[in-house]
Amino acid sequence: MMANIVILIVIVAISLSFWVVSMTASTYYALIVGIILTVANFSFFSALLTFFVSSSKLTKWKAEVKKRLDAEYKEGGQRNWLQVFCNGGIPTEIALLYMIENGPGEIAINFSKQYTASWMCLSLLGALACSSGDTWASEIGSVLSKKQPRLITTWEQVPIGTNGGVTLVGLVASLLGGTVVGLAYLLTQFMFVEDLDSSPPQWPVVLYGAAAGFLGSILDSYLGATMQYSGFDEDSGMVVNHMTPNGMHISGKPILDNNAVNLFSAILIALLLPGITWPFWPRKPTI
Repeated sequence: MMANIVILIVIVAISLSFWVVSMTASTYYALIVGIILTVANFSFFSALLTFFVSSSKLTKWKAEVKKRLDAEYKEGGQRNWLQVFCNGGIPTEIALLYMIENGPGEIAINFSKQYTASWMCLSLLGALACSSGDTWASEIGSVLSKKQPRLITTWEQVPIGTNGGVTLVGLVASLLGGTVVGLAYLLTQFMFVEDLDSSPPQWPVVLYGAAAGFLGSILDSYLGATMQYSGFDEDSGMVVNHMTPNGMHISGKPILDNNAVNLFSAILIALLLPGITWPFWPRKPTI
């Protein structure tokens, strides 16, 4: 018991430092998200931290190139409260439901013994991996791809920065973004879950994270191509997400903005992917 209390204090301290580092990510919202996920389950926190750190670094990576490609690129990759909510709101709600259902603490994903709690773990992991995969795809694909993006709905070539544009580099990056979140979750399981020997194998969470990152990126691209406006502004020579006097429509309708697209993608992955996955999840053989 004392060891668990010490570990909790250390993790909360890390969470607070995470908040301090993320001052540009809207202080109070980032603090609330970090603490709730930390208290609920250390694996939740490690997945969140991996997503936040990797995404923040990638957003700042090659900033000079991105400023020339994206009219709405923000220096330093600042995140406002709405962006924090859209990326962290769903995991936070799931973490609260998890604590109501199971109480705070780590569990092995085991659908045979703890179906609801295991479903919630995968749901939260899926939401974070979805956000990570989409961010990695956008931040890496836009600067490393040697080919023009193709609109996911028509497969026509579109300018860099078009909502719904995909590249092979971006799709691979989305797999990697989800994988690192799943790997962080798995490593934390190894550190803190006590009954792993009597539980089903936990390594599928890495594949699950990869799938959530990849599918989340595709879903995000589809929503972006159909429900988010993209136009080419002749004055700035850039793709913009809003109508301009000298803008030429590329794709989509002005129904959702980027934050809403990210939110709906995370919700759909969190709701659907665990149900698709659980029939194939390994079960511990009964003797």
